[in-house]
Amino acid sequence: MRSLRLWARVTGVGNRGVVVGVRHVVEADEEVIVVSMRLHSRRRARCGRCNRRAGLYDSGDGRRRWRALDAGTTKVFIEAAAPRVSCGEHGVTVAAVPWARHDARHTRDFDDQVAWLVTHTSKTAVVELMRVSWRSVGAIAARVVADGRAAQDPFDGLERIGIDEISYRRGHKYLMIVVDHDTGRLVWIAEGHDRPTLQGFFDLLGPQRASKIRLVSADAAEWIGDCAISNCTNAELCLDPFHIVRWATQALDVVRRHTWNLLRRLGVHGQAKQLKNCRYALWKNPEDLTDRQQSKLAWIARHNGRLFRAYLLKEQLRLVFQHRGADAVAMLDTWLSWARRSQIPAFVELYHRIKKHRIGIIAAVTHGLSNGLTESVNTKLRLITRIAYGFKSTDNLIALCLLDRGGYCPDLPGRQTAA
Repeated sequence: MRSLRLWARVTGVGNRGVVVGVRHVVEADEEVIVVSMRLHSRRRARCGRCNRRAGLYDSGDGRRRWRALDAGTTKVFIEAAAPRVSCGEHGVTVAAVPWARHDARHTRDFDDQVAWLVTHTSKTAVVELMRVSWRSVGAIAARVVADGRAAQDPFDGLERIGIDEISYRRGHKYLMIVVDHDTGRLVWIAEGHDRPTLQGFFDLLGPQRASKIRLVSADAAEWIGDCAISNCTNAELCLDPFHIVRWATQALDVVRRHTWNLLRRLGVHGQAKQLKNCRYALWKNPEDLTDRQQSKLAWIARHNGRLFRAYLLKEQLRLVFQHRGADAVAMLDTWLSWARRSQIPAFVELYHRIKKHRIGIIAAVTHGLSNGLTESVNTKLRLITRIAYGFKSTDNLIALCLLDRGGYCPDLPGRQTAA
């Protein structure tokens, strides 16, 4: 009897079931240990989905096996009856067992260890160590994440969120993501890249919780801003400073290319060649320039005042976002006045673009909120999408992203995270 109780602990069942026998068998030229189990009477005939008591429907497919954690180098399986029950809410379904999640062929401990490993080790290590297929790993991640999101509302307490998109695979496939700025968690992710996809998040959020959101950071895509503000009636939209400065860098590059083409048409090939090699000197921040790049910038200041003014406009806009509050607003308005009068077409066009988004830019410099955290999460998700290559289902990819960045990675079986 002591050995049977020991096997209950080894398999992670504990006192949630009764071990009735253990046998060592050889199947397909492989040695395995099969632990026969039965449920306590109080745990029988419960719905596998809601765990409520339900009427017995039939014996299902008879006895079923669940893969447990290995005993040394030998695979271990739990074997028990798997009858079907008739639930008032979910209809006919397989009865619940306390050692495994619904519709799983592995125990909870096995699932949790795989989920922990997939967020801490390589794909090859998980597959080789646990002796499962990569497709099974995706299904396990989906089960663990679904369990975690059912246990706790992932949208509870949202006040400051960031919205962005990330491309994955080929063919312009995108995932929309929503990040909580206060906790750094990935709270929602879905396949798609349009307003209906994003609206799906706000439909899940609901009007009551959406009204508690105060700040939303995003790039300047109008459909993101319109969707967010129409749903979050008490929120301010903060446009990401990185994207705004990138507009100025792109406008500067337009001026540089125009100047280079003009010099070539005028036959001044020496200056045109030297200007072509000045691209990085114009792009980089002044504090990051090498001595050679500083010399090139000085050459531009001496020989091409129009291009140098464009460079100064780019740098002045960058400095706006290094200040906060009224100072930043005053600097932005001064920059708008300068760009409007610059007589440089690319920056006059940029003036109109930034003036259109002035409210969102002011909100960003007032509250000091950017999409930096969201972009950081995006970088980690790009690595995960490469790891997830081989998943046939996008749902499993999404589950892996939530498992790693959403805070759903479980502790290793038998251990708890130190407080």
